[in-house]
This record gives sequence, C-alpha cells and structure tokens, in this order.
Amino acid sequence: MYTFRQIRSAVLAGGRGPGFPYEGAFAPDRLEALRRAPHLQELLGEVRADARRAIEAPVHALPFRAFKLFSETGSRREYELLYFERRARLLALTLAAVIDEDDAPLPALEDLLWAVCDEVTWCLPAHLGRDPADFYAGRLPPEQVVDLFAAETAHALAEVLTLLGGRLHPWVTGRVRAEVERRIFRPLFHDPVHFSWEAAPMNWASVCAGAAGMAALLLVDDQERLAGMVERCCRAMECFMEGFGPDGGCAEGIGYWQYGFGYYVYFAEMLREYTRGALDLLDSELVRRVAAFPAGISLGGDAFVNYSDGSERMRLRPGLISRLAARLGAPVPELSGAPGLHADNAYRWPHVTRDLAWSDPAVFGRAVPSGTVVFEHLGWVLDRRRAGDVTLAFSARGGNNGEPHNQNDLGHFVIHVGGESLLADLGAGLYTRQYFGPTRYEHIHNSSEGHSVPLIDGRPQQAGAQFRAEVLRCEPGERGVVFELDLTRAYDVPALRRFTRAFEWSFDGAGEARLELADAFDFERAPGALDEVFISLHRPELGEGEATWRGRRGSVTLHFDREAFDAALEQIDSQDHHNNPIVVQRLRLRARRPAAELTCRFTFVCRADTAPAAGETP
Repeated sequence: MYTFRQIRSAVLAGGRGPGFPYEGAFAPDRLEALRRAPHLQELLGEVRADARRAIEAPVHALPFRAFKLFSETGSRREYELLYFERRARLLALTLAAVIDEDDAPLPALEDLLWAVCDEVTWCLPAHLGRDPADFYAGRLPPEQVVDLFAAETAHALAEVLTLLGGRLHPWVTGRVRAEVERRIFRPLFHDPVHFSWEAAPMNWASVCAGAAGMAALLLVDDQERLAGMVERCCRAMECFMEGFGPDGGCAEGIGYWQYGFGYYVYFAEMLREYTRGALDLLDSELVRRVAAFPAGISLGGDAFVNYSDGSERMRLRPGLISRLAARLGAPVPELSGAPGLHADNAYRWPHVTRDLAWSDPAVFGRAVPSGTVVFEHLGWVLDRRRAGDVTLAFSARGGNNGEPHNQNDLGHFVIHVGGESLLADLGAGLYTRQYFGPTRYEHIHNSSEGHSVPLIDGRPQQAGAQFRAEVLRCEPGERGVVFELDLTRAYDVPALRRFTRAFEWSFDGAGEARLELADAFDFERAPGALDEVFISLHRPELGEGEATWRGRRGSVTLHFDREAFDAALEQIDSQDHHNNPIVVQRLRLRARRPAAELTCRFTFVCRADTAPAAGETP
C-alpha cells in the first residue's frame, strides 16, 4: 500500500478528466450504443419502468412507526423496504434522465433528493442500536454516524450531481453537497477518533471507506484536503485486505465478496483514474487471488458454495467481473447475463452504474471447468465434474467458528447436482436484531444443528475461534478428491478424545459420482447419544437403509447401515435471507449402540440426468 507522501503527490498531480469517473462511458457520443446494447436491455427496461412510476407517484415517508420497530421487536424489514425503495427511485430517475437524455424525470428526482436530505439519519436503525439516548448523549448524533448505508448514500448523491451537473436546481445541488459534508465528511475525515469499522478486516471497512472515498473524489476540490481523505480511506482498505488469507478466499461468502471487494474495486478504479494511474490498489498478487474467488466456488449458472451467511444464488455483477478480467486476467465464473435493476434489494449505486459502464458481453456463457479447487487458508475444498451439461459437485469445509458472519458448521458439506444443492447449506437467514444477538446460534441457519454435522452426546458445535478444524489430508486426484478433518476441537464434549471426518469423492467419468463419508469417534466412555445429521431443502424419500433426494436433473442416494441407525425426518419451518418461507428437511440418523470407539460410514451415490429437463432444449 502507499505512503501518505505517495498519496499526496499523486492526488495533487491528478484531477477529474473528461468523463470522470466513468472513463467517458456516459458521454453523449456513446449513449446510443449503450441504449442499444443487447446485454443491457433487461436492466434498461426496468430502469425506464421504475422511472415512469416514480414520476407519477410522490416520494413516500419514512415513518417513525417503521423506524422504531427494530428496537421494539428486532424486525428490520418494514423500515428497510421503504428506505431502499427511495434508493431504487434514485437510480431509476437519474439513469433515465442521463441515458435517455430526458428532462422529464428531473422534477421527481429533485423532490427525492430533497427528501433524502431530510432523512433523520442515512443509517439503518439496525446499525444505531436500541437506545436512542446512547447516541444523543454520545460522541456523534445519529445523522453523523457513518455506517454502510450512510456512506453508500453519500456516494450515490455525489454521482447524481456528477452525472446531471447543471441540469438540477442549484438549491438542490447546494443542499446535497452540504448534507454530504455535514453527515459524512466532517465526522469521518475531520475527527481524529476513528470509527470501529476502519480497522475491521471485513466488508464494512471497504464499503464505508470506498463509498465515502468515492464521494470525496467527486465533490472535494481542495486537493490538499482530498489527499488526507484518500489516505484515511486507503488505511481502511488495508484493514479490509487483511481479512483475506494468502489463498484469496472470502470466509463471508460470495455475496459479501461482491459487496466488500466490489467497493474496494470501485474505489480503486476511481482513484486510479483520478491519479492517472499513479495509485493502483489492484496491483498486488493478493488482489489477483481475491479476484479469482468467484470462479473458484462457482457451481455453474448463478449457484455458488455458500458457507457462513452466504447466498447460494447470486447474480454476479458483470461490470465488476468484466473489469477484473480485463485488468487482472481474473478467471470468469459462469454468468448467465446482466441482472436487472431489482437483483440487488439494496439498490447499490456502483453495482448498476458499473454494469452499464464496464460490462463486456464476452464474459457471459463461459462454462465452469472440471477439477478440484482448494482454499488452504479457509480450509475449503470444491470438486466439480461434468456429465453432459450437468454439473456434479462436492464441497466441504474446515476453518473455525469465529469467522465473520460465522455459522457453526465445521465439517459441513454440500452435494450439488444439475443446478441444485441436494445436500445443502441453508445460507443466511432473515436478518433481525436477534439474528445478530446473543441468541444467534439458536437459529437453525447458524446452529450446527442446521448443518450436515453430528450432534455428539446431545451437544452441537460451539461458537468462537477456539472451536476449529484441522485439515489432515487434502489430496486432489484425476477424478476426485480425498479430504480429511480433525474436528475434535469443534465440540465442547469432555469425554470426546478424538473425532475425524474423512470424505472420498470420486466421479466415474460418465454420469455418476460417489461420496464415501467416514466419521471416526474415540471417547473416554460411550456417549449417551450420537446423531448424524444431513440437511437439505428437498424432502428425501426414505427406504430400508437409504434416503434419496431428487432434483430436476439428478439425485443423491444415501446408503447407511439400517441395523446401526434409526432414521427420522424432521421438517423445520424457517425463512431465507429475503423473508421467503422455506422448509428445512433434516434427516437424523441416531446410533442405536453408541460406543467408546465407533466409526460411522455412509455412501452417497450421485446420479446425473443428462436428458434435458422439461422445457429445456438440448
């Protein structure tokens, strides 16, 4: 990373060139090509439709009755739906005015900007805490607390002013500038006391610093002042990158990779453009490895390995992926096309605008390669194989139970067939106050009881970095991988002397793969109970000594010793991250005769259906 002398010298010698910060992508002579780009038609259609609705309907209020629900009940959804609807309007109205060179959206946009400037705080209630007295008596009032969304709002407003220039009323532009200065620049850059996120080795550091830093690059004309602001953002970016090990893996999963690393890239590229290449935060081997992470965990299409609070389904931003491929030669995961305006329910400004400015149609439609990918620092392994057009994949994880957005899931595994994880990770649940509070690990998504790992002597895994896995073997082969973990320290079971879990995954080269799973236990004395647990969102068919999960393009059949285990299927109602109802299918195999020394063996036979599914073409 750069010293302050280097940063100051580069900023003083730099400036905003023509078309900054989009490298001229929205210049008048390039707009017609952008309007006609085939890969952008879904996005542009939604932008125009939302802009028409926003023109016709007034800006809605952000009522106190919604704001206070987080402190009263723990619910975030009611206020956030209203808050993010305003950010959707901001994108739609601005882009419609710019791309279609149309003044019709401007009156509604000016009303919206005025309303955003009226907001009590740009933070979410979930990031302010429960007791307002703590904030009004504290160092900063709520309107000057810089969280993810306050910083993102400042950046979005700065880009609106940059794109629309003199087309907005001077009262509006003046007020927007004043509010960004008061709410973001003053508390962040003029106070020697740092926000805690500035030292966080995770997405908060890059998103807050990146968004605030981009706003400064767009709005601050005093280059001496700007140099100090950029330097403070770069220090936070250093902390963000410290959250990655040498393998470049993101413990928070693909969604937080796109969020945190995305803002790192957006800021880095704006800074590089401003300084005419003198400051390039992407120029490091670690950054190249982080950029390769999505391709490493891709399961094809929009599916990814999704440990922690990760999402299995993610429409990656093609602008971001295109830029990483062009700048760094990063491998490209399989992308089906550019997502629409509503793919991101927080309507983050740079995701959409950089899709418009940076997307290269050549990144779409690249198939996921076969073979094994290992993230040694994370303790993750993934093996993908192709049977016709069907992907068969296996993944398992080690690591520790003190990672960002942690779930207690050491030794957990996923089996993926033809676009569906039939042995699954539930991913993130619905975010509430309780989800991030003392009862976090009572939630099915976060508890080890919501993962395919044993319950030992009635006890699940525990949270904390001291509860960890050790990788004993990781041996990729021509047609599969052997992966073995010591999971003794994942549990707080006094009588447990040793617990190892071994996976042997192999592909027959045609349409079938097998996973041999062996759990070996050594206790001081026989445990009172031992349950092997397997998690899916597909209801299994139970038979004598077997269970079968069926998907659209294949199946997984578990074979177990019916003399050694009693099988029970439990169905648990829950909600996914977006509040959609789901039913967790938990297969529990209880050992009939748990002994002091015991090895439990299971075979999973995975079969691909290589015939096209109904409605699909070969």
